[in-house]
Amino acid sequence: MTERLAPALLGILVLLGWEVGLRIFAVPPWILPGPAAIAEALVADWPLLFRSLLATLRVALLALALAVAAGVLLAVIFAQSRWLERALFPYAVILQVTPIVAIAPLILIWVDSVTVALLICAWIVAFFPILSNTVLGLNSADPNLRDLFRLHGATRWQTLRLLRLPSALPFFLAGLRVAGGLALIGAVVAEFVAGAGGAGSGLAFRILEAGYQLRIPRMFAALALISVAGILIFAALGWVQRRALRRWGTSEE
Repeated sequence: MTERLAPALLGILVLLGWEVGLRIFAVPPWILPGPAAIAEALVADWPLLFRSLLATLRVALLALALAVAAGVLLAVIFAQSRWLERALFPYAVILQVTPIVAIAPLILIWVDSVTVALLICAWIVAFFPILSNTVLGLNSADPNLRDLFRLHGATRWQTLRLLRLPSALPFFLAGLRVAGGLALIGAVVAEFVAGAGGAGSGLAFRILEAGYQLRIPRMFAALALISVAGILIFAALGWVQRRALRRWGTSEE
């Protein structure tokens, strides 16, 4: 119980120290707002910030779902053909190591819809952890069990469904947990590059807007919402991971 409360207690102490330090040194809010000023901005601008939060989360979660579908499908194809894996996997690596901030402007030029462009950027960032972890998991099945399946005349589909996919589950879930945060990061970075306003604007645009208007507490409030959203995504996927592994007879505890 103490271990679970420790992060919250530390966070409260940091916020208190932050607020007290600003008051002692009389730091103006347009340089660095305190937690109280950020909380006031969050309450005052909640309708606007909440709509932007939903817009960012919609892009991130949809990109994550597409990354899961494409990553798992391609990993299964790689598992069935070592030649395809060796031929295509390096290009997936290239896609991963290319900074999304460098290619996002090109995607925004090539794609007419800003929403689709944001989705592609977030998908690119979230795709590789799913693919690489699932491929690793599919290839990590016990060789002795593979020989046993082969000895009993199991088809490739039966071996995949009954042995290799269950073996890959912990690896896939670990990649999913990483990809959740990366999808949010990809969505936010793409929004920064796009700079698209309007009713469907995400939190990144609100940060830019607040910076231009020198509404620094609102900027920090939007940043806090992004952080909280990332924590909640990570925690939710962690809960899914623990439940799924417990069902398969393993545990992360």
